Amino acid sequence: QVQLVESGGGLVQAGGSLRLSCAASGRTFSMYAMGWFRQAPGKEREFVAAINWSGSTTYYADSVKGRFTISRDNAKSTMYLQMNSLKPEDTAIYYCAADNGHGALYPGSYYRQGTYDYWGQGTQVTVSS
Repeated sequence: QVQLVESGGGLVQAGGSLRLSCAASGRTFSMYAMGWFRQAPGKEREFVAAINWSGSTTYYADSVKGRFTISRDNAKSTMYLQMNSLKPEDTAIYYCAADNGHGALYPGSYYRQGTYDYWGQGTQVTVSS
C-alpha cells in the first residue's frame, strides 16, 4: 500500500505558474504508475496527466497539453505537475493517484480513474482572472 500527499496548490493569477508535488510513502515508489486528476466545483473528476514507473511515458489531457508537465523523481518518492500559463478554468482540486504497482500505462486505460488504486486528499488550485 502507498500513501499519497499533495502540496503546492494556491491562488495564482491567470497566466501564472504553480508546481504541485505528490509525496509517496509506503511501498517502493518506482513500482507505481502515477496520475494527476482534478475536480472543479459542480463537475466530475477528470484526468489531467499520467506517467509510467520510469518516467519514460507520459500522457496529457488535451486541455493541458503544452502547458502542464508531469514528472517524477523516484529517488525522492515524489511526482510533480508543473503548471504554466494557467487559466481560470484550471481552477479545481488536484488529486494525485497511484496504480496497484503494475507501473505501466496503456492507451486505453491511463485516463480512467479505475486504473488507480490509491489517492491523495487533494490540493486546491485557484486561478483568478
